Amino acid sequence: MDARVNTPAPVDYLLHLADNAVVLGQRNAEWNGHAPILEEDLAMANNSLDLIGQARMLYQYAAERLNADVRAPRNTAWPAGPVTEDTLAYFRDVPEFRNYTLLELPHRLALVPAAGGERDWGVTTVRNFLYSALMVLVWERLSQSTDAHLAAIAAKSLKETRYHLRHSRDWLVRLGDGTDESHRRVQDALDYLLPFTDEFWSASAVESAVAADASGVQVAELRDEWNAIVDEAIAEATLKRPAAADGYVTQGKSGVHSEHLGYLLAEMQSLARAHPGAVW
Repeated sequence: MDARVNTPAPVDYLLHLADNAVVLGQRNAEWNGHAPILEEDLAMANNSLDLIGQARMLYQYAAERLNADVRAPRNTAWPAGPVTEDTLAYFRDVPEFRNYTLLELPHRLALVPAAGGERDWGVTTVRNFLYSALMVLVWERLSQSTDAHLAAIAAKSLKETRYHLRHSRDWLVRLGDGTDESHRRVQDALDYLLPFTDEFWSASAVESAVAADASGVQVAELRDEWNAIVDEAIAEATLKRPAAADGYVTQGKSGVHSEHLGYLLAEMQSLARAHPGAVW
């Protein structure tokens, strides 16, 4: 047995991965009953279930680790008793979440409703493509993690994420190489969202730690591979990659979020917070 396959990844790293999945899963679920065609209504529901399932596995593992460590800090706002997946999903507040800011943004072309409308399929398509292109690479690496439990989660998640990438890429090409209107809208979505991906490559102490012991991935090292996936799809979709622009890099994975995460969590967490300790 490889002696390295017993290096547990830090709980903060598990929460980063879980928060990404649960927040995007919640966002994509907002298409239920609103997708452009019935088939996509079902596809987005399945996408959301996959992401929430990934989050559950990671939250369960994080909770197990927290319960086993008597020195681990407990948030006084959490329900009494052992930490559970529900504790971590429903009783942490905005600054405690570590998801990329990209994933919490509404499905529209601007940060304010009046400018961007309420829901845009192009925004959803581009976001799912950009994120799943990254996570296929992340899960591939994590399937070789020295944390055996995380490696098992990654192997299962990789199969699902490959489908998410194929589905979102197909829609990217279909819209980009479609009508003048669909091309314009998906190009606008790409121009709007791509700058948020700079956060993928920003420095993170926890990523440096997991890269050092091979329990996790230093995402910045995947940038060239991600660019190759993205550029190939953009070219096939007859889109243009926007020029890189210097500016503020979002810090969601450090707990600094847009105003939109608070609204998302308020909706997602309302039932659990109204009935703490309830058994579902």
